[in-house]
Amino acid sequence: MKNFLVVFTGSREATERSGWNALTEQEQQERTQAGMQAWYAWMQDHAERVVVPGGPVGVAKRISGAGIEDWHNNICGYLVVAAESQEAAAKLFQGHPHFAIFPGEAVELMECLPVPGA
Repeated sequence: MKNFLVVFTGSREATERSGWNALTEQEQQERTQAGMQAWYAWMQDHAERVVVPGGPVGVAKRISGAGIEDWHNNICGYLVVAAESQEAAAKLFQGHPHFAIFPGEAVELMECLPVPGA
């Protein structure tokens, strides 16, 4: 088995395209409740594959040779899953609540590789 870092992305554009902003506050709350139930069900259904349950992430800072600055990216959450291949890992996320119910944009995944020379 290989481990894969899974990054959930979202953007203002994806939220707008989803129609989320056109929903009433009550409709958003209902969709949020349904989405969280579906997300928990997904986690439970794939518990044997979830290596690190992860969670949402907050506001970003960017640290570089130029210093520290406020930063914006489209990452809104993460987790780590185990699968035989990247294709097998990707299939786990088809129809995921992140974009099937919530206005999330996409799920990106990449293999966690060993540190060279370690």
